[in-house]
Amino acid sequence: MSTVITIEIPREVAHITRMTPQELKQELAIALFEKGKLSFGKAREMTGLAVGAFQQLLGSRGIAVHYDLPEYHEDLATLKALGRL
Repeated sequence: MSTVITIEIPREVAHITRMTPQELKQELAIALFEKGKLSFGKAREMTGLAVGAFQQLLGSRGIAVHYDLPEYHEDLATLKALGRL
């Protein structure tokens, strides 16, 4: 079971950046992935994008896909938990 955490972002930030809540969430996922805080699968899941679309997004920003064995096992566990394997 997952837990949802709500982050309050001042309306002015959304206005200044001209970003929707979904775009802000996507930026957070990308930043966490780039810093190695989220696996590819979890970051992709957070963005709501398909695998190929997320790979293209990362590539368009020059962010290398770092995917190691522990992340593979984490993604397998996630897929099993979701009933997709």
